Amino acid sequence: MRSTPRRHALRGLFARFVALVLGAAVGAGMIVGLQLPLQGHAAQVRATIDTRETAIPPSAPLEWPDVGSAALIIPSLGVRESWHDQVVPIASLTKMMTAYVTLQKLPLGLGQTGPCLTITTADVVTYEQLTGEGESSAYVTEGENLCEIDLLNGLLVHSASNYAVLLADLVAGNTQNFVALMNETAHRLGLHDTHYADVSGFSPQSVSTAVDQGELAVALMKSPLVRAIVDQSSVTLPEAGTVNSFTPYVGTDNVIGVKSGRTAQAGGCDVMAMTFIQGTTTQTLYAVVLGQEGGDLLGPAGDAALALAHSALSTTFPRYPTRVRVLVRGSVGWARSRATFQVDVTFAIKWADLRRPLPVTLSMKRLTGPIRREEIVGWLVIHAPTPRRIALVARGGAAPPTLWQRIL
Repeated sequence: MRSTPRRHALRGLFARFVALVLGAAVGAGMIVGLQLPLQGHAAQVRATIDTRETAIPPSAPLEWPDVGSAALIIPSLGVRESWHDQVVPIASLTKMMTAYVTLQKLPLGLGQTGPCLTITTADVVTYEQLTGEGESSAYVTEGENLCEIDLLNGLLVHSASNYAVLLADLVAGNTQNFVALMNETAHRLGLHDTHYADVSGFSPQSVSTAVDQGELAVALMKSPLVRAIVDQSSVTLPEAGTVNSFTPYVGTDNVIGVKSGRTAQAGGCDVMAMTFIQGTTTQTLYAVVLGQEGGDLLGPAGDAALALAHSALSTTFPRYPTRVRVLVRGSVGWARSRATFQVDVTFAIKWADLRRPLPVTLSMKRLTGPIRREEIVGWLVIHAPTPRRIALVARGGAAPPTLWQRIL
């Protein structure tokens, strides 16, 4: 059947009506799209962070040594200062970590002896080898019984390297496993410039800094047993008999330890603990010197540490010797519309809490809609011992791009 002219006209009208409706819908959608912000498109952050540390000097100069490096730590005053601090061999100061790891694995109190071992033929051979190489050691005989307290006495007072090996065997089965424990412990204590290659420090690859060794001494001397051991000018061992301390000035001038050491590569090294009266209480300062030269090496090291300690006692330290300024400038928003922010904060921090450059980070909100003036857009986080979280506030408004802007 053929279509009539009337039917053709109706079909044409219907087609034009559908096209008109569809065109209106598309047009309305484009208009709305041009006006609404594009959701799901996150704002971008551009920022610069500047941290500056300003040291407030003590009231009088400290007497630093002429050579090598040094550090001064006074925990009760928050003092932690250093001079030419660098990573160098540390000789028998290594034995402080040997003692620390031992007491972490085999805790021992005053009056206790701890586990014991029997000296073997191999232990005697080790003694003879170490003595032949020039390492300080304590005489042992086959069948001799030595307990943990004996080994710690000989290690810290007479710097017996063969006792360090015996402690490693007692704690970890062998020196290799024990050295691994030493390095793990150093990392846990935050001594990031310290690395151990042996248990005695005879190896020049056992290295650290004056500051790290001072921090280790502070941790080690928290043990009443250690304080009692290192304060001895001599100690009597089962077979070796009475042997003297190698730590200079112990028992004089309020010096109570801690450890000294010397090798050709390390020079003379000394970690000196000295007591002093602060108010009505007795406190301890730690003077550390590394790389000293001349004489028997230990004498110059002890003299340099003593001079540094005495100069510290004649110095008045401010309670907060360092001020840190954190300046943040930045913007947040989109390419064509951005809101700026700025934070400038200064605060005091103790030297003892400033072991590494102060970690500062930005924590930003995910922003997909318009940013209003004075809206919080993120936070400045200062990871100090007492963390601080400071709001970042937009100085002006910013809108995300429209669909039309994205098209263009």
